[in-house]
Amino acid sequence: MSTTNRGSWRQYAVAIRAMIVLTIVLGVMYPLAITVLGQVALPSQAHGSLIERNGQVVGSSLIGQSFTDPDGTALPQWFQSRPSAAGKGYEAGASGGSNYGPENPDLLKAIAQRKKAVSQLDRTDPGRIPVDALTASASGLDPHISPAYALEQVRRVARAHGLDEATVRTLVESRIQGRDLGYLGESTVNVLELNLALAELDH
Repeated sequence: MSTTNRGSWRQYAVAIRAMIVLTIVLGVMYPLAITVLGQVALPSQAHGSLIERNGQVVGSSLIGQSFTDPDGTALPQWFQSRPSAAGKGYEAGASGGSNYGPENPDLLKAIAQRKKAVSQLDRTDPGRIPVDALTASASGLDPHISPAYALEQVRRVARAHGLDEATVRTLVESRIQGRDLGYLGESTVNVLELNLALAELDH
């Protein structure tokens, strides 16, 4: 065998060994280590941050959901999530935004319709409606709304449940989550967790 051929085979052998080692390390050992670490250190997050009530999974704290009737009409007794462009609304398999530009006629029309619907539902001045009540998130799955939007819904929710507004307002304020790490993003309210806490007030 010529020197050139022997050199080529050595290179092939080195490449094959490197591929085998990297496959074992990156394809088996690393994923396994991360899986074990997640199960031990963060078991709830590793399983999707699922929320259970009475032994039933009612949702995830990481994925938003709609609080509407089968026709898509907002249920007045529950705090409403922000709009979603993911499929028919909060479809995890169709995650994404509308990708409309800020001056797109379809987007402007949708915002105008949402503003009218929110204004009628909450009986509020259209000028007071927070931006997140009218616009969808980039993922279409955001489980949070702004404290301003949550507080704007207090009067309607309190009336629907026969509760004092101050009680519902205090509930909202107790559910406000601060900025991540103290400086990233904005304060938020998880809508599902807020509605579950609201349901407990009825009992």
